[in-house]
Amino acid sequence: MRFPRSTHQTANILDKMPKTKQPEAKKMIHEIYMAENKKDAEKALTKFQSVFEDKYPKAVKSLLRGKHRLLSFYDFPGVHWQHIRTTNPIESTFATVRLRTKRTKGCGSVNATVHMVFKLIKSAEKRWRKLRGYKLLADVIDLNVKFEDGVRKLAA
Repeated sequence: MRFPRSTHQTANILDKMPKTKQPEAKKMIHEIYMAENKKDAEKALTKFQSVFEDKYPKAVKSLLRGKHRLLSFYDFPGVHWQHIRTTNPIESTFATVRLRTKRTKGCGSVNATVHMVFKLIKSAEKRWRKLRGYKLLADVIDLNVKFEDGVRKLAA
């Protein structure tokens, strides 16, 4: 299952609501970041706000505070959205590190810890998959190239 880049933000929003309302709110948050375009995402966000603002203003305030981050991936190529929406590469890489540091019950010195983490990440790197649409990275880095709803915008 793919999770949004803001998995922790979603958890923070849901924590501000009663357990009975969390499934409904989570579904609505997913509708925001899984929308086909930014306009639909903003409509879903407005719907979330209108449904929950009166009873759970802290949750809505938390969502609106992170609105820019939540919707920022629409300004990248559509082929990259899958990678941007997930935290899996980060989580799986550090799961290996966490497992080893837990098994060794500490790593001794700071220097030994840095070396061990470096080697573990280098080992995990062998299993990484190439970014879909990696040929578009030059366009993403180029400040003159803009993307709107995942599609390259033609220069004016």
